[in-house]
Amino acid sequence: MTRKHIFAAIVSMYCALVAGVQAEDSLVTEAREHARSLGMSLKGALQSSMKADGPVAAIEVCHVNAPEIAAQLSTNGWRVARTALKVRNPENTPDEWEVSVMQDFAMRLAEGENPIALEASKIENGEFRYMKAIPTAAVCLVCHGSDIAAPVAKKIASLYPQDQATGFTEGELRGAFSLRKTVVD
Repeated sequence: MTRKHIFAAIVSMYCALVAGVQAEDSLVTEAREHARSLGMSLKGALQSSMKADGPVAAIEVCHVNAPEIAAQLSTNGWRVARTALKVRNPENTPDEWEVSVMQDFAMRLAEGENPIALEASKIENGEFRYMKAIPTAAVCLVCHGSDIAAPVAKKIASLYPQDQATGFTEGELRGAFSLRKTVVD
């Protein structure tokens, strides 16, 4: 091989690397927007329901609206979901990568890292994956804390008989937004 060929090969590899990084950056930006939209939509629906009808009604809204909102945002090849280490809905049970990422999030959060910074992404086997932490806010404790009112606990038990998502404290990792999109490696 001549120097020209070697140089051309190096430049080609560099361009491919830069293009790959730019593609992943673009996917991260899209994923962040989808996660933000899911969080804001769900938060808005829950706050409206809590204010108008109280926490028991808000549980029903979460039960019905959360999957609908995620489905509405699952467009253009995206699969948008929520998961947690302690799930309320068994359909949101995390896979191995999600468990690993959330364990890392929980550790980083416990060490004082800003929850807004807690995110992870990867491209593997033709799939882009992204996760964004969901910290437990004070309002979350009404349904996810240790001291849950009897009517709220009863409604949770009726909708989620296998519920694990209680006992949280403010600031603790509640779960994560989890997004996927098929891509070409």
